[in-house]
Amino acid sequence: MSCLSIYLNEDLDTLVKEYVDIESREAEEDMAGKTMGIYKVQSEDHGQGDGRFTDVRVVLEGVEVLHNLQSVTHAWVMLYGLIYALNLNYPKSLKCTFEVYQKILMDLDSTKLSPKVQTLKLKLLQ
Repeated sequence: MSCLSIYLNEDLDTLVKEYVDIESREAEEDMAGKTMGIYKVQSEDHGQGDGRFTDVRVVLEGVEVLHNLQSVTHAWVMLYGLIYALNLNYPKSLKCTFEVYQKILMDLDSTKLSPKVQTLKLKLLQ
């Protein structure tokens, strides 16, 4: 997921945020003002650098719509499903990344590709 966004010159950090304590004022303000986001929340109990996160959440329009997800990858798939089911626009900062998932990996509406995505598809088929 991050490799794809890097290849397409898009910033995944605009969508995925990491917090040690979700109760912090900064985290609450960020979630409330976020149109779309994935939050990795590590409790203070696991602050010893073991890399485990206690919770992964999905936020839409400032509202937490999913929580207790298994991983960021699972959250990404769930967010993609919500975007598709609710007919939402992709975030501008990750438009090509989402387009690759939709049009190349999921093969949905794959006849109309942006130039960046068309180039990637041709490279993948070589």
